[in-house]
Amino acid sequence: MASVADLVKDRRILFVTSEQSVLEAARLMTEFNVGAVPVMRGDELVGIFSERDIMCRVVAGGRSAATTAVSEVMTARPLVLSLDDSIDQALFVMQEHGFRHLVICDGKRVKGVISLRDVMRSAVRAGAQ
Repeated sequence: MASVADLVKDRRILFVTSEQSVLEAARLMTEFNVGAVPVMRGDELVGIFSERDIMCRVVAGGRSAATTAVSEVMTARPLVLSLDDSIDQALFVMQEHGFRHLVICDGKRVKGVISLRDVMRSAVRAGAQ
């Protein structure tokens, strides 16, 4: 059975800091075509910031992307999976909690973010074999 480690093993680890503006985070996410990024304060994971956060908490909330800090609108204390967790476990967590993205960690070290699309592609590949 495949693990989430297989999904993040060759990926660049992108992140934003809690002090960065939403505008800076959105530009990074656009540049690398990702829907969510981990939010770090030093070496500590403090949140996850997603396109949904931008829409619901910034745009719909009437906030300025240029002056709003990521820490004000991120999802704090995100649920994370470890490298050893299975793709099935990731899918279960995503369905159970309505998540589209999950942070993957090795202990306290962030190793990447997986999306529901990543999980579904992996499941389709496994089914085709």
